Amino acid sequence: MKQLFAKFIPLAYGQYFNLLAMLSGKTAAASAFDVFCIVRKGRIQPLQMPYLQKAKHTVETIHDHDIQTYRWEGKKNTVLLLHGWESNTFRWRNLIAKLQAADFDVIAFDGPGHGYSSGKKMHVPLYAACAQHMITTYRPQCIVGHSVGGMTALYNEYKNPNSSIEKIVTIGSPSEFYDIMKHFQKLLNFNNRVLAAMDRFVQGRFGFTIKEFSTSEFVKTNTKKGLLIHDELDAVAPFHASEQVHANWKGSTFIKTKGLGHSMHQDEVNESIISFLEG
Repeated sequence: MKQLFAKFIPLAYGQYFNLLAMLSGKTAAASAFDVFCIVRKGRIQPLQMPYLQKAKHTVETIHDHDIQTYRWEGKKNTVLLLHGWESNTFRWRNLIAKLQAADFDVIAFDGPGHGYSSGKKMHVPLYAACAQHMITTYRPQCIVGHSVGGMTALYNEYKNPNSSIEKIVTIGSPSEFYDIMKHFQKLLNFNNRVLAAMDRFVQGRFGFTIKEFSTSEFVKTNTKKGLLIHDELDAVAPFHASEQVHANWKGSTFIKTKGLGHSMHQDEVNESIISFLEG
């Protein structure tokens, strides 16, 4: 019964947006985007608390959100970690252990609506504003982002080129906002009138259309060194996303894996990251 209920709730939202768009496309778009941004998972679980409590650093106020940061101090370059959608800083524990062993200085934070940070919603421009605040505050030389975190890192570097950043790593990251929005449309089964209204809404609010938000386009002007890691069988973010980014990013290296999934916590992945950061 619970699975059946969960299946029909998205469809009910879609029908609601279809009807609303007949009265007001702007209202339907705003409501649909609001639902799109809701974070449903990613809060700290009891098992995660002891690890994160020890590393709590500061609480930064960014765009009316209280953002929890974490720090693991080291003598080498500072590395900023950006987790993915509906995750939190705990997801980095395996990589952090290797970064500490290599004596890197590590900064991480929970995105809005995630972990210990405040809020219930997040989108990439908001996440990027948080990342830029951390870059300005801590001056990292390297950024590592998983999934939407990687997408955010590349968008932010396009919007706010940072002289301190030397290297960017993305792990299983999507590239095209259009692909994400088409998946959202399919999930809720709303019509193209709603999608067109959302396109106008996004452009009015953020200054770009849904199709214009493309990290494979953003990296054409990226002069930093990049490492892209993506699994061919990734069921969450399509493999071709990193292929497209790599094709357009002159300074990038692409590591393809098969059978490691989307989360990619494996030693071989983390060791590749350490080698890249030390190289």
